[in-house]
Amino acid sequence: MTIALQAMPRGIGRLTAALGLAALVASTASAQVIGVATMAPGSLNHTTGTAIARVAKAHASLNALVQPTAGETVVLAIVGQGEADLGIANALEVVEATKNKQLPNLRLIGAIHPLYTAYFVRKDSPLRTIADLKGKRVVSGFSAQRTLDISGRALLAAGGIGDSDIKPVRVPNVVRGADEFVAGNSDTFFFAFGAPKVREVDATAGGIRVLEVPEAGMKAAQTIFPQGYLARVEPGPLFVGVERPMGVYTWDNLLFTNAKVADDVVYKVIKAMVEHKADLVTVQPALRALTPEGLYKNFGVPYHPGALKYFSENKITVQ
Repeated sequence: MTIALQAMPRGIGRLTAALGLAALVASTASAQVIGVATMAPGSLNHTTGTAIARVAKAHASLNALVQPTAGETVVLAIVGQGEADLGIANALEVVEATKNKQLPNLRLIGAIHPLYTAYFVRKDSPLRTIADLKGKRVVSGFSAQRTLDISGRALLAAGGIGDSDIKPVRVPNVVRGADEFVAGNSDTFFFAFGAPKVREVDATAGGIRVLEVPEAGMKAAQTIFPQGYLARVEPGPLFVGVERPMGVYTWDNLLFTNAKVADDVVYKVIKAMVEHKADLVTVQPALRALTPEGLYKNFGVPYHPGALKYFSENKITVQ
């Protein structure tokens, strides 16, 4: 740029530089900046947030920036307080966080994909089912993801395991739980399928395997966590540790926002996600399950007007 300007008459050089600066400012201003709060890098939600941010930037003129946090409890708090524009958390976290008019400004955008989860063990472990965790060292607590303790206990209940039946290994979040497992401090770890951390642990630990959930135990599990259900899955790249077709413990992952976020921002995000789903899936395969109809479900939490506008225009009714 300096060489080119030196070769030009002074007035033309200054004009060219001024026009270039103006174009840069205009380009920056045209892309509205929004924050997407997620869990830590390595988690499923961080990858999901990264996919959504890229599509929003590429196809909705929104300069979406990923904001990693310690866990979903933190994500809900900062979005509810307006410190981030979008956030991702599981359905249980959202329902619990909005009870008794907590976070009154939190608004749903939609259910973006099922959250398939499991307790994993080393591939050469003799443990095969959830019931086999009795007396074992099990990650628990999840102080930065408080409701995961509920879903974890519900999954254990499906195998007839109660709090007094395990040796708890207290961790703040699932990423730390995986690290404790790799370090040999726990016999199992709890995580969502599709997270980079699961693939990392699989490679580091010499292979991992999913503990099977008995369908007969789901009634006990649902007394603790009613939103949980079994979904049938098959071995594949997404389902690391699944050795044969089986049911895995599942609930929904939600995208949400703050009531003060502009309607057109939420509308544009949904539109970009639906119309450019292929781009989402290249970053986060779990988003293959995203459908326009599946976005709108009743969780007892209000939806953002921008989302309701999209649903109305596309004749999508609540499931």
